[in-house]
Amino acid sequence: MITEDLPLAMRIADEDDVAVALAPLEAGDEVHVGGVSVRLADAIPRGHKFALRDVAAGAKVHRYRAPFGIATRDIAAGEHVHVHNVKTALSGELAYRFEGAQVGHDVESRHSFLGYQRADGSVGTRNELWILPTVGCVGRLGERLAMKAEAIAQGRIDGVHAFNHPFGCSQLGADLDGTAAILAALAQNPNAGGVLVLGLGCESNQLDALMARIPEARRDRIRTVRAQSEGDEFEAGIAAIEDLVAIMATDQRSEVPLSALRLGVKCGGSDAMSGLTANPLIGRMADAVTGEGGSAILTEIPEMFGAEGLLLARAESEAVFDRLTEVVNRFKRYFLDHGEPVSENPSPGNIAGGITTLEEKSLGAVQKGGVATVSDVIDYGARITKAGLTVLEAPGNDAVSTTALAAAGATLTLFSTGRGTPLGSPVPTMKIASNSDLASRKPGWIDFDAGAVLRDGMDAAADALLDRIIAVASGEPARNEVNDERAIGIWKRGVTL
Repeated sequence: MITEDLPLAMRIADEDDVAVALAPLEAGDEVHVGGVSVRLADAIPRGHKFALRDVAAGAKVHRYRAPFGIATRDIAAGEHVHVHNVKTALSGELAYRFEGAQVGHDVESRHSFLGYQRADGSVGTRNELWILPTVGCVGRLGERLAMKAEAIAQGRIDGVHAFNHPFGCSQLGADLDGTAAILAALAQNPNAGGVLVLGLGCESNQLDALMARIPEARRDRIRTVRAQSEGDEFEAGIAAIEDLVAIMATDQRSEVPLSALRLGVKCGGSDAMSGLTANPLIGRMADAVTGEGGSAILTEIPEMFGAEGLLLARAESEAVFDRLTEVVNRFKRYFLDHGEPVSENPSPGNIAGGITTLEEKSLGAVQKGGVATVSDVIDYGARITKAGLTVLEAPGNDAVSTTALAAAGATLTLFSTGRGTPLGSPVPTMKIASNSDLASRKPGWIDFDAGAVLRDGMDAAADALLDRIIAVASGEPARNEVNDERAIGIWKRGVTL
């Protein structure tokens, strides 16, 4: 919540043509920001932008040291800058040129958390039993099993959770392959100390084919039930759960270095403050984890459009650079092939919050990746294999992208939001409010108030958030867990039979 002790507006860099109002401002107000004083020509809602200097029609308008759009008319200093006078410059696929690898830095582990060490060397932040249906036909069976299994698991493991979905049949080719890939990858997440895979029998996403995607060494804690082959599929499911819980009950938390954490980063329901507070703060967490030898995963490819150059400049190698350009252009082609412009974003809620173009949203969104070297780029449904910052192919949709992060191996996800959402993924999904008003209005949703960046400074806020992450990774429940908000979303890209 803005107080008289806080600044009225904020600018990121001297190169920026605009500042963002941190409180509602009136026409005629004189505002001092970044060494510049302007008298406002318009009322400026909180989170919206005003011009710090004159911008000519047709000129690029800058924020985050980069252009976020083109002025559609002359804009005078002090005017409101938004969709009425700025348009996107995005069109389609681009050619990129590799300028050289970013040099990595030596890492040193300084922090630790209490996690579950797995046989393959990975570490979970939870010891849960996950029920994954191959097809929507047995999704409700999984939910019924999870409810019944609560009594079996009570006090022995961290929980039993079923992840229903409507897919797995009437799909073809790459679309079906994506469903199978995401489910097989979820079955290998370190937070799943045991997995029950439920099949029907006649579905396109055949149980045996899905299991073949999982390495043999990872199947010792996976059980399967094919409903059409069982006299009583519910009884067979409970027997499998009892078997897994007995094994998992021997697992104990132990102290592990922060380098064992796999951190997913995501934003949703953004506002103009997201790029000033919550996303840069999450970027500091990505840098903290990768700086100690851990892994961070950045996704939402459409919300990199217009800001991909910042990530390309940090590629570890030319091979990583080429993979990132391939994934970005492939996603742009996905839009164009469906007759949609690549700039079909931001959402109405984003615009109401002050975000003008997709470039602006993207420049704010990629702040979540900090300044870490981009060490790898992976396809949707793939699992991370390297430390450092991995870019993951997935859309911006909240349910789909948080699921993709968990499938890639994230054991805890940071989710920044300026407008709020209760959504949770299979792993702890910590909501980071971009503003204190949201944090105070929705305490049941929010895990951390990034408005502290304005009150206390970035360093103090980063220290406090890292402490909170370590506590949640060590077992303290995130708000989505308290609220039992756990779900998956699968990216549907093809025809339905």
